[in-house]
Amino acid sequence: MLKLEHIGIAVKSLETSIPLFEKLLNTSCYKTESVDTERVNTAFFQKGESKIELLESTTPDGVIAKFIEKKSEGIHHLAFEVADIEGEMKRLQSEGFTLLNETPKKGADNKLVCFLHPKGTNGVLIELCQEIKY
Repeated sequence: MLKLEHIGIAVKSLETSIPLFEKLLNTSCYKTESVDTERVNTAFFQKGESKIELLESTTPDGVIAKFIEKKSEGIHHLAFEVADIEGEMKRLQSEGFTLLNETPKKGADNKLVCFLHPKGTNGVLIELCQEIKY
């Protein structure tokens, strides 16, 4: 793993949360994006090397809506940048971690992503992400 790429935060409303985080971080949201496969709308902030991703569910039964219902708004996942997502997935699987998807899928912010089951990572949802190169 190369670095912490971003921290994902589950929110009920981007409309409410974007201005809050703009004030908090003293920076503008640089990108919003819908990820239909995950049923989320996202908003990104960058402060130095650090990025924050806000996640809002687009459906009442989406993963983020269920997360908020169970745990309230807050930190949803930690994302780590990797150079070779498929190689890292194989390595982690061989180390006994459970992957939530068998192959990388397209995520937000021009990334290929894979998630690790939080039962094997002390309750923390971990995302692996690799920049999509064209």
